[in-house]
Amino acid sequence: MAFIIIIKPDAEDDIQYYRVNEQRIIIDGIKTHFTAEPDTATKRKKKLRPNPIAPWELRVDIYRVFYAIHGTTVYVVAIGHKVHNRLYIRGKEVDL
Repeated sequence: MAFIIIIKPDAEDDIQYYRVNEQRIIIDGIKTHFTAEPDTATKRKKKLRPNPIAPWELRVDIYRVFYAIHGTTVYVVAIGHKVHNRLYIRGKEVDL
């Protein structure tokens, strides 16, 4: 089954926070891992505990893509990066 990927405006701003080469890594990860079975947990994709950001997380290197799935549509809602156990979105620390 093919999934439609929609990047929300806030997530687009999150992507713009990074350098061009980092943006490519993130976008390539989204394309690779969301084209089929984004709702199946793997080493890189996991369902999160209830939190204010999103129900799912994709790990691409140090970057984290937070997303929700509705039917056959994947909504990318936020993108950040991890430094040790701390999550940063647009340079600000965020608690999950």
